[in-house]
Amino acid sequence: MISVVIPTLNESSCLAKTLSILLETAIGDLEIIVADGGSVDDTVAIALGYGVQVVTCDPGRAKQMNAGAAVATGDILMFLHGDTQVPKGFDRWADVFDCSQSRQIPIAAAFNLKINSDRRLLRIVEWGVKVRSRLFNLPYGDQALFLKASTFRELGGFPELPIMEDFVFVRSLLKYGKITIVPAAVTTSARRWEQQGVFKTTIINQIMILGYYLGISPNHLKQWYRSTR
Repeated sequence: MISVVIPTLNESSCLAKTLSILLETAIGDLEIIVADGGSVDDTVAIALGYGVQVVTCDPGRAKQMNAGAAVATGDILMFLHGDTQVPKGFDRWADVFDCSQSRQIPIAAAFNLKINSDRRLLRIVEWGVKVRSRLFNLPYGDQALFLKASTFRELGGFPELPIMEDFVFVRSLLKYGKITIVPAAVTTSARRWEQQGVFKTTIINQIMILGYYLGISPNHLKQWYRSTR
């Protein structure tokens, strides 16, 4: 069984679509856990309306994903953003962890990324994500990272950082094995690129990574990131 953990904070505009597609496209057993960080809109009511499990905790994506994973009962954990929809039959890709297959078992897996917009510049962003994911083996959280629950718990879950928790977690995973990018794509909202602009969003993301490599504390990076929005 796959346990899908969705961290949310005021995601009422997107969550219903994300949940309905999850429930419609799954082939096998599925557990959905919405880990809410204190939404003041209808996010929790929407989740309960779809009959999924809801856990609440302090805000912070890492804290929320760890809280959701703590109550998950599935063999595979998938971490999905509230504004991201999975492809049809997404759960069949869990067989990449099947030990009976005559291939190297990855430490984790993720999807390609499709952005829900017709803008040509965002096709370039998608291409860049594909190159980064496949060439450098560095998928990010918006690509629906999934892995064995036992692996996640052995590694201690996501580092509870105020920002870039997915980047740091993926880098730690690479110490133990390869991350497979499956030949299917999740579709994520274009809202952050639309709000800030494609160039500005891309530059901010790269500066954040550079700042991390230069040893700037995640707290300072978070403060700077907020000031740019």
